[in-house]
Order: sequence, then C-alpha cells, then structure tokens
Amino acid sequence: MTAPVRVLICDDQALIRTGFSTIIGAQPDLEVVGECGDGRAAVDLAHELKPDMVVMDIRMPVLDGIEATRLLAGAGVAHPIKVLVVTTFNLDEYVYEALRAGASGFLLKDAPPAQLLHGIRTVATGAALLAPEVTRKLVGRYAARIRPMQGAPEDVALAPRELEVLRLIANGLSNSEIAATLVISQETVKTYVSRILTKLDLRDRVQAVVYAYRNGLVT
Repeated sequence: MTAPVRVLICDDQALIRTGFSTIIGAQPDLEVVGECGDGRAAVDLAHELKPDMVVMDIRMPVLDGIEATRLLAGAGVAHPIKVLVVTTFNLDEYVYEALRAGASGFLLKDAPPAQLLHGIRTVATGAALLAPEVTRKLVGRYAARIRPMQGAPEDVALAPRELEVLRLIANGLSNSEIAATLVISQETVKTYVSRILTKLDLRDRVQAVVYAYRNGLVT
C-alpha cells in the first residue's frame, strides 16, 4: 500500500487551518502532519517534520508565504519541498512572485473541497497546477513584463492545431473552454497540452504562457 502524502498546513486563520485539516485528513491517501500560523513556523516545522508538501497562505505575520516558499522551494534549496499556495482572489498581484519563489501550484480559497484535494494530489505527483482563473489574472497583469525575445523566434516544432491550442492556453482558457472553442473533446485537449509541453520541454501551463509571449505567438 502506498504511503499517504504528508501535508503541512500554514495559514494565519485558525478557522481556515481547521477546515483544511478536516478536509485533507478525511482522505485515506493524505495525512496532515502539522499546522502553523506564520511563514517562519512553516519553514521550521517543514525542516522538522519533512512533509511531502506544504499548503501555504500568502499574507501572514512574522514571515509571509512568498518568502517562506522561497526558503522551502526556491532556487538553491538543497532539498526543496513542494508548495501549494492557497489564497484569496484579490491577492492576484502575488501570484507572479509566489511562482517565481518556487510554488508548484496556486489555488483560490473559494475553490470547492474537491478542487483543493485535486490540487494537493497534482502537486504531490510532481506536476504543477494553476487555476484557470488565476492564469487569466496572471496573463492580464503580467503579460507586459514578459518581453519578446530579440530577433527571430525559436523554431516552433508544433503542428498547426498544437499552435492553436498553445495560443488558447496563453490566453488563459481552461481545457473545457479550449474544447468548446475548437469543438473537440476535453481528452483530446489534454493530449494536445501534454504533447505541447513535451515537444517544447516545458514544465507546466505557466511556462507555456511565458513561451508563447516570448516567441510572439500571442501579444
């Protein structure tokens, strides 16, 4: 039997921590190993308990979630721990910084329990996760920061339909929305997305968005 995914919960609101702990702890494949209310405690507890991943809030006392994420999962960390940031919708200005700090995923606190659990399991497997709503906000706010490369774009080895799907990803569409736009099944969309990431050697949809902007595939 596979060992459960060990999760550390960090949020400065006790009610949120209790809610997350109840939802996560009820799953046979997940285990809550600790809770804390600030980023410094999250870093210390993570080093002590060695969880598989941390569910992290952003705005907290002592040390905020972005800096805590950087200390746990940022560049140069010897043994990085996966971090899933879960925060409120009006904090979208922090998405960019959290992802740069090393977060593997970003969800909104008003997401249904099933989406939270899906996010935890997705990040635990090593994949990255970004809610489609957050992708839209990320693109809308930060597209101007993603400078197109000088000179000719990279040689894009994608088929015409794959390029079409990539452009829709870069515009923040979810798989279901892409399926509806192109009148194809969601399974077919998933196949295209997987093929695009593999061909371009990209980790996730966020990198796909950056790639599309840098290569002038969207403006």
